[in-house]
Amino acid sequence: MSDDLRIERSGAVATLVLDRPGSHNAIRLAMYEELPHLIEEIAADPDVKVLVVRGAGRKAFAAGADISEFQEVRGDAAGARSYNERVAGAERALGALRKPTIAMVHGYCIGGGCGLALACDLRFADERARLAITPAKLGLVYSLESTKRLVDLVGPSRAKWMLMSGKQLDAGTALRVGLVDEVTSPDDLEAHTYDFAELLTTRAQFSVRAGKEIIGRVVAGQTEEDEATLDLRNSSFDTSDYAEGVRAFLDKRSPAFTWS
Repeated sequence: MSDDLRIERSGAVATLVLDRPGSHNAIRLAMYEELPHLIEEIAADPDVKVLVVRGAGRKAFAAGADISEFQEVRGDAAGARSYNERVAGAERALGALRKPTIAMVHGYCIGGGCGLALACDLRFADERARLAITPAKLGLVYSLESTKRLVDLVGPSRAKWMLMSGKQLDAGTALRVGLVDEVTSPDDLEAHTYDFAELLTTRAQFSVRAGKEIIGRVVAGQTEEDEATLDLRNSSFDTSDYAEGVRAFLDKRSPAFTWS
């Protein structure tokens, strides 16, 4: 297990911390290898409803992959293929988590760090945040999966601008083009992120997770209802949370949802 990743829990919100502040939380291969196992742990924990992903400290979410490892772990084609498979596996595991995920972006969010942030459902950033994807600076090619996540958020033209140039976007530009969802002051980012995460824990979790799944299907190209999406919609009427939501509305009170 890598010592550079840790899980913190506070009520129904868990936090996955990239914990290498001395290197701006640069991501080592061992971290990519460990991340899917930690995601499995979060997925299996019924008490966790939302996951926040962040870097340690306030200078960086992650400054990218740890390039100091590249000659050792990515020095030839075979090593590069193995490395790329582990990066893809980490991002895929994060993206596939049924529970909502929020990337909390302080400062630098570059390269592999941006890849992890893109795999989250939402991205909240501070005003000093700088985001970039930099394969063109290293002679690399970004994966199709990661490129699709980028295109889905910012569109093909802006994705080309980012991938071809490797230039950094400031927080305001990232918000304008859809790369991040909300921007706050550095002092307010943590409270704002966790307030929103706590809000999500109060919502009907069947609805939250079903909504995430259906949006994923739409992004993947599905345009018509099928048996799976109809089952999601119809199954909601059988949940205790649906009955509670209706009662709470009629009683003019906040609902107390219990499904997890």
